[in-house]
Amino acid sequence: MKKYVKVPTALINDAACQSTLLLDGCSVIESCVHTLNGTGTMFLEEHLLFLVLEGQFIMHHGKQTYTVNKNEMILLKKATSVKYEKTGDPDNDNISECIMFCLKDDLIKEFLTMANVKIPRTEEEIKTSVYPMDDCLIAFGRSLDPYFKCPTSVDPGLLRLKIMELLYDISLSNKNMFIQLLQFRQPARMDIRKVVEQYYATPVTLPELAYLSGRSLSSFKRDFQLLYNMPPARWIKEKRLEKAREMIQNTAIPVNEIGYSIGFENISHFSRIFKEYYGQSPTDCRQPIKLD
Repeated sequence: MKKYVKVPTALINDAACQSTLLLDGCSVIESCVHTLNGTGTMFLEEHLLFLVLEGQFIMHHGKQTYTVNKNEMILLKKATSVKYEKTGDPDNDNISECIMFCLKDDLIKEFLTMANVKIPRTEEEIKTSVYPMDDCLIAFGRSLDPYFKCPTSVDPGLLRLKIMELLYDISLSNKNMFIQLLQFRQPARMDIRKVVEQYYATPVTLPELAYLSGRSLSSFKRDFQLLYNMPPARWIKEKRLEKAREMIQNTAIPVNEIGYSIGFENISHFSRIFKEYYGQSPTDCRQPIKLD
């Protein structure tokens, strides 16, 4: 089963994770070092600055795919999901290493308030891109190693200064990424159709879908009802079941994996409502795959 992580909530709640730094309970820096290849999905609850120090990460963000190699970085907007594939460096014991910075809007605002930096102005939207890390950013990433050895002893004031240092480095070394970060602070209301079509088959809750669309939960439910003439919970359940039936009849993927992949975290519940909807269990619905 593929890993699905909410960032930063899952990182904060993971008591076993010893490589996470917290600032005022809201800003998270996570260092991940792995020697195994793997895949997974992250739901970004905050803007994410992703620095790769070793190995390679392939990220699928919406319809775009980005390959982030060693000493490269990418900035991703909050309220989106990202599928990733990571591979280690074969010349370095297959190690893959990254640092993730979860940047809340109020932290960016604090930086802009205190920093004496020129704010670039442009009418053009800066698209998500992969950028090389300069020597200062590479050194900055390595300078955090001692912090992760004993994260509970890190002084919050010092950690705040390190994050300000990171934002200074970005503002000075990468104008496009800095503009992209500033544009992220501008709230936007998304098309409900695009949001639900993209995320209905993931373990995203109704409040999170509302957030993704730039609406309150009550506004989301009201606007959804006007568009689809049914409540969102019912529409999502039916779409997931239709997707599940299609996958069961046309692939050899095990039923439990299909259930997990389209957002059902409880397979018994999935089997029960599938049978209620189609009149037969997921296993009985499976058709023999024809071989050429």
